[in-house]
Amino acid sequence: MTKRGTEDLALFGGPPAFLRNRRVGRPNQGDRERFWERMNRALDNEWLSNMGPLHDEFEERVAQLAGVRHCVSLCNATVGLQLLVADLVPGAEPGDEVIVPALTFPATAHAVRWLGLRPVVCDVDPVTGLIDPDQVEARIGPRVRAILGVHLWGQPCDVRRLEKIAESHGLRLYFDAAPALGCTHESTPIGGFGDAEVFSFHATKVVNSFEGGAIVTDDDALAERARKARNFGIGAGGRVEQLGTNGKLNEACAAMGLTSLDALADTVAHNRANYEAYLSALDGIPGVRAVRYDPRHRNNHHYMMVTVDERAAGLHRDALLDLLRAENILAQPYFSQAIHRMWQYGEESAASVPGGFPHAETLCEQLLALPTGPGVGTADIEVISEVIRAAVAHGPEVTARRAGLAGTTGAAHPAGAAGE
Repeated sequence: MTKRGTEDLALFGGPPAFLRNRRVGRPNQGDRERFWERMNRALDNEWLSNMGPLHDEFEERVAQLAGVRHCVSLCNATVGLQLLVADLVPGAEPGDEVIVPALTFPATAHAVRWLGLRPVVCDVDPVTGLIDPDQVEARIGPRVRAILGVHLWGQPCDVRRLEKIAESHGLRLYFDAAPALGCTHESTPIGGFGDAEVFSFHATKVVNSFEGGAIVTDDDALAERARKARNFGIGAGGRVEQLGTNGKLNEACAAMGLTSLDALADTVAHNRANYEAYLSALDGIPGVRAVRYDPRHRNNHHYMMVTVDERAAGLHRDALLDLLRAENILAQPYFSQAIHRMWQYGEESAASVPGGFPHAETLCEQLLALPTGPGVGTADIEVISEVIRAAVAHGPEVTARRAGLAGTTGAAHPAGAAGE
């Protein structure tokens, strides 16, 4: 790697490190010919939606991978979360509550609020960012009906402890497992913990169906209710048996999902090689810490996360983000806005909760997702890491330059969280 000075950085007038951008979440498309074979089959069958043969095959393969009896595929993961919360609603009253972590994508809390229940926010582990079981117990009150944990970046929550807490308090336990397909807790696949889990197959996920999601569970009755709920509440006999919505996954999405599943093993192997290359290339950069996944569990390595400690690095995460984007390195701040910082959840402000949410607050200021996946190789990672090293080496100059550009143009690059 070539040691860079400020004159070599695009933020200071040099050429960008990449002519074509390297970004987070480039879709895993798989074998296009196989995809079109499946699409042609759907077109020949004239069965494009309403749980066709490709849809059924996709559900079977996801259930097998997740180690569960039931996969209920859906048009997206947010609908999956909403259907799980809706399963609480018949016995719930306005103001009943569901505990969620402060550090997650907005959909986790929005699904609760959308169904008329109140998200109760709790803090997270300062290193992993995962929901903290101690904080969950501290926030359980008489109105709490369920716990909704999040397997952040495919890392499993402390599922065993959360299961014990839920059982001892008579609560439902759900998991937002949006990025966690193919991941495990020790040797057990993510998918069968708690009452149910929800996967995302958004275009940016390790397995994508253009847009899609699924509820996975071993609970036969819950799965049956979810199947009806995704199809307007219609039962096997064609009669409406419960409230429902239109949450079905179509055959085109299933064709993409199956094709992406075909490529999963190769994708994960590539991601893991990238992860290990980043660990080596970023080693020793002051203030920049790679989030290391617990080796007791299997991760799909879909995310390469780092934290940027402003005091040690000499520049804020957002200043580094601006510099990377100027180099056509499209990193993302996951998640720059904690749930309690969103105006919809003002009643959960840090000031209103004893002890606040200090770990989530810190991580939201520090976390950065670096490009990985099919469009990024180890040579790219060397360049990206050298750009980060140069930025830290010239932190005060980078910060001053960013401030000058913001004053001239009105704003620096936005630091919003990328979504699902």
